Amino acid sequence: MDSNSDQWVEERLAELTPGREWQPDISRGLARFQERRAKVIHRKRRWGWLVAGTIAAGLPLMAFPTTRAFAQRCVSACVSQSSWVRDLFVGNLSSSAPSSVFLKPENRKVAPDFVLDDASGKPVRLSQFRGKVVLLNFWATWCAPCRVEIPWFIEFQKSQQNHGFAALGISLDEDGWDAVKPYIDEHKVNYRIVIGNDDVAQLYGAASLPTTFIIDRSGRIAATHVGICGKSEYEADIKAVLDEQ
Repeated sequence: MDSNSDQWVEERLAELTPGREWQPDISRGLARFQERRAKVIHRKRRWGWLVAGTIAAGLPLMAFPTTRAFAQRCVSACVSQSSWVRDLFVGNLSSSAPSSVFLKPENRKVAPDFVLDDASGKPVRLSQFRGKVVLLNFWATWCAPCRVEIPWFIEFQKSQQNHGFAALGISLDEDGWDAVKPYIDEHKVNYRIVIGNDDVAQLYGAASLPTTFIIDRSGRIAATHVGICGKSEYEADIKAVLDEQ
C-alpha cells in the first residue's frame, strides 16, 4: 500500500474515532434500555436476529483498533450494568454461530407447509412448489448477512430456474411491505418474496437470521444453513439436490 493509501486510511479512521474525552452515559443508556424493555421483551427472537446481524456486519470494522476499542466501551458499559442485556447478548450469541447440515434422502422430513401473501397480495403456498428444488430463505432488510446472500440467490434463480429450481424468501421485517417492497425493487429481486411471522419462523425453528433451507422435489428438507455461509456451499447443495433422481 502506498503512502497516499495509508494517509487515506488514517483519515477515515480519524473520522470514526470518538473524541478523547467521550465517556458512555451509563445512567441515560440504562434509562433508555429500561424504557424500551417493556415494549420489546416479547420480541426477544427479533433481538436475537438483530444482534446476530449486527455482530456479523460489525466484524470488518472491529478489525480496526480504534473502532474495536470504541465498540467495546459501548457494549461493556451497558452489559456490565444490566443482567437482562447481558442475558440477551450471551444467550443469542451461542445460537448465532454459522452451521450447515446436509441430510441423505432417507433422513429427511417434509418441510412444514404454509400460506403467506406476496407483494401483489397473492397467497403463496409452499406445497405449490412440489416437484422443484426450493431455496427457502428467512431474512430481513435490517439483517446485514442477509443482504450479502440475496445477490447470490438472485443469481441462482436466474441460472437454475429452467432446471427445476426456485428461490423463495420469507421476510420477517416488522414494518412489512413498507420496508420490503422498496428493497426488492431497488435490488431487482427476481424470486418470490412473502411476509412471514413468528408462527412460521417457529414452525421452522428459525431462531436467527439468515436461516435457509434447501427443499428437495418431494418437499423434504435436504439442507439447513443457519447464519451466512459461502456461496459455493449453497451452489454445491443445490446442485446435489437437483441431480437426485
